[in-house]
Amino acid sequence: MTRAATADQQQRSSETEHLDVLIIGAGVSGIGAAHRLRTQFPGRSFAVLEAQDDRGGTWWTHQYPGARSDSDLFTYGYRHKPWRGSSIAAGGEILNYLDEVIDEDDLTGHIRYHHRVTGLSWSSGENRWTAQVHRSDTGERLRLTATFLWMCQGYYSHDEPYTPEWPGTELFEGTIVHTQTWPDDLDHAGKRVLVIGSGATAATVVPAMARDAEHVTMLQRSPSYWFPSPTVHELATMLEPLDLPPEWTHEILRRQYITQYDWLASVSRDSPAEAHEFLTETIRPLLPEGTDIEKHFAPQYRPWQQRIVIVPDGDFFEAMREGTASVVTDTITEFTEKGVAVSSGEVLEADIIVTATGFNLSVFGDIPFTVDGEPVDFAKRVTWRGIMISGVPNMAYAFGYFRHSWTLRVDLVNDVVGRIFDQMAERGASTVVPQLRPGDEDMPMLPWSDPENFNAGYVMRSQDRMFRQGDRDPWTHMHEHDHERAVLPEADLDDGLRYR
Repeated sequence: MTRAATADQQQRSSETEHLDVLIIGAGVSGIGAAHRLRTQFPGRSFAVLEAQDDRGGTWWTHQYPGARSDSDLFTYGYRHKPWRGSSIAAGGEILNYLDEVIDEDDLTGHIRYHHRVTGLSWSSGENRWTAQVHRSDTGERLRLTATFLWMCQGYYSHDEPYTPEWPGTELFEGTIVHTQTWPDDLDHAGKRVLVIGSGATAATVVPAMARDAEHVTMLQRSPSYWFPSPTVHELATMLEPLDLPPEWTHEILRRQYITQYDWLASVSRDSPAEAHEFLTETIRPLLPEGTDIEKHFAPQYRPWQQRIVIVPDGDFFEAMREGTASVVTDTITEFTEKGVAVSSGEVLEADIIVTATGFNLSVFGDIPFTVDGEPVDFAKRVTWRGIMISGVPNMAYAFGYFRHSWTLRVDLVNDVVGRIFDQMAERGASTVVPQLRPGDEDMPMLPWSDPENFNAGYVMRSQDRMFRQGDRDPWTHMHEHDHERAVLPEADLDDGLRYR
């Protein structure tokens, strides 16, 4: 870089750009928020800052074999944009869908890649946020200001996946790779592969690698619930000869999937024994003869206390029946030169070990926040309807469902944020901030996630870092979609919110 270029870069870096809305994250949530601004508030200036070098969020981060959705795309897709494909789609197909939204809404000029936010500060005197930004492609340090901040960065760290500490990993003579940091040059053809983990990622990577590997073994500490979902819904097959407009088909299938998952969520809550039997008996005929279903596929927790593993067309079980994949349920004692020793005394030999062990929750991208010079400790704040945070002005965040498609909630959140923008405009208000009501001052600060409701490992590991919830509306969250689709559109925007 020349001195002239360096001087020019420093000059540009010192300039401050002001925007009406600053969106953090160019994944499904951020692109959805940008669509809402373009269509409902076309006069507002905005930018979408993305730390990665391309769009898509989780679909750009995860490049492991077979990466795909574990939700149907008729509900994972946006309400406004009909999905025209199979119910379960590969990561590349989802990226193509997002590209269509970006093109149709002319969002390309609004999305800024390689822009990592390193600090966010609110000034009540100026009624604006200031974002400190590092451009990883040029090394520039930028400063932007915004009237409103929309956090759409997702809920886990894209930089540091979760990997437990196991003794002896340095002894292993083969290759160890985490699914979140998959190398481009890993060749697994003809190799023995050991996948550690039992969630959606493991269930995806095992059958994908089993097509070429000598054998793939999935090692799990404890079982998960599984459900074989058809890649193409039987209702879609019935509708195809009718030659319906795509938006009709989209809406019919969207309602079908919503109804299906509403039922599974409710029966899991109200009749867990019935749900347990339904899930285990559904997969029984798909398993190889003699499989110990109680050991490998019958969890000790009730259905939906953790995510149910979706298996499109039962591909995982097909690999088991073909003998190219198998399951071991045991705990790791140590790594050895040849593989992994488990508590039974067996050594599971492998050439490649894949750690599909999950991720670390990230509190708003782990970005430091300050309000009027005071650092924000989110663990001492409560949520307002899972959309805003107490005491943090002009900031909304996107968080989806665990038991339904993520985007179903993103659409509802965007509706509420749009209503808040309208209400601020009608009142001539420059700020909106959630504030506990007089009767809420002694309200108990409950965990971000009630373990009796949802207790996945990545949630329990991070409870102490996450913001809290209360024991009454509007300070609660993690409700089901059947509840929120009725409540959020009618939510009282004066209840717990203060405008000025």
